[in-house]
Amino acid sequence: MAEAQRQRSPMSYAVVNPATGETIKTFPTITDTELTAAIASADEAHRTWSKSSSVEERAALIRRVSELHTERRQELAEIIVREMGKPIEQALGEVDFAADIFGYYADHAADFLKDEPITLLAGEGSAVVRRSSLGVLLGVMPWNFPYYQVARFAGPNLIIGNTIVLKHAEQCPESAAAIQQIFLDAGFPEGAYVNIYATHDQIATVIADPRVQGVSLTGSERAGAAVAEVAGRHLKKVVLELGGSDPFILLSTDDLDTAVQNAVDARLDNNGQSCNAAKRFIVADEYYEPFLEKFTAKLAEIETGDPTSADTALGPLSSLKAAEGLDAQVKRAVEHGATLVHGGARDGAFFQTTVLTDVTPENPASKEEFFGPVAQVYRAKDEAEAVRLANDIPFGLGSYVYTTDEQQAQRVADGIEAGMVFVNVVLADGAELPFGGVKRSGTGREMGRLGADEFVNKKLIRIG
Repeated sequence: MAEAQRQRSPMSYAVVNPATGETIKTFPTITDTELTAAIASADEAHRTWSKSSSVEERAALIRRVSELHTERRQELAEIIVREMGKPIEQALGEVDFAADIFGYYADHAADFLKDEPITLLAGEGSAVVRRSSLGVLLGVMPWNFPYYQVARFAGPNLIIGNTIVLKHAEQCPESAAAIQQIFLDAGFPEGAYVNIYATHDQIATVIADPRVQGVSLTGSERAGAAVAEVAGRHLKKVVLELGGSDPFILLSTDDLDTAVQNAVDARLDNNGQSCNAAKRFIVADEYYEPFLEKFTAKLAEIETGDPTSADTALGPLSSLKAAEGLDAQVKRAVEHGATLVHGGARDGAFFQTTVLTDVTPENPASKEEFFGPVAQVYRAKDEAEAVRLANDIPFGLGSYVYTTDEQQAQRVADGIEAGMVFVNVVLADGAELPFGGVKRSGTGREMGRLGADEFVNKKLIRIG
């Protein structure tokens, strides 16, 4: 998801195990001739297969994709442990979630795509909105959730009838190939889903191609701006899911220990490398000291370990470069006045759980995303200050609110500038729930009904 393009070699696709530093396998980038053929294949599949197949037939194929994810879950999970260091139990969970997403869209496709009647205000006859495909879509996907990200983009769009050209992260070439193979084995024709090991310059070429109708990118702000700039010049629809520095606001609780555990879980998911992980913990004054003590103690209990072990809760960051970048961020935060309460140590790509306090608005850390197991804890004197601190960030992806007051929950949820608010719950994403943000966190939505409504022609048919 976020910061997906931050650590990469621009022209090299390779599996580099972050736990060991070993380069396991390299993959050549696609040639310009092969790229032209890939786009042509996707366009041909849209003009033939998409136009001649029914929603039900395409949904059946996506259902088989879901089943193959389940059948191959161990193999698929082991691939991404090697590629980006996700602990094996979390990797298995990601594969299962991807299978659920494909299954969800297979189950609901007919309902999402049925004609939508419009009641006429004047005149005789009828009017409906009919949803149909746009054509070839480009997906630019990140390393932090190699299967889940593809599922939420490709699942609904293939059922709609769009065809997919997919450029995965340079450090995920093996999972990228495995995904393409699943679509072929499920029965999709050549061209319906095409994996490309493309360079950045080649991506600009794909976006400019008149046969390509839209692009969806999950990644860094810089990558999003670059893609949106090219897409804008060529008048292409864009969906962007970018960075996040989500607030976790604790205003009141009947069970502080559970709230603390939820805060830990929300910060450390995917080794802390999730765009919608809780990253800034804003705590009401009366709970601040006990929360900080318990939260720090819980984080300190969690040590890094071998991501292939089922007992490991915290593996390495996705690459040595990612860990070095996080290390520099923490040091810069401390240099600008933050207090290092716990952690801050790095061993290769492994990074210790870390807690920072006393982060002032002048500190660069207050406006940055920390992509790793680093938490910032803030004190708020009241509800209004908590909301102000939550919104004092360029991002607006997700947010978390803990309170025993239902009316307060509604007020704070309304006041937070974010695309998502979760009240008294964490890690509650679901295939049926729309995902996306505002401000510098991006545009558009994925998942749920809204995710199936981004790249469609909502055609009005008015009959007199």
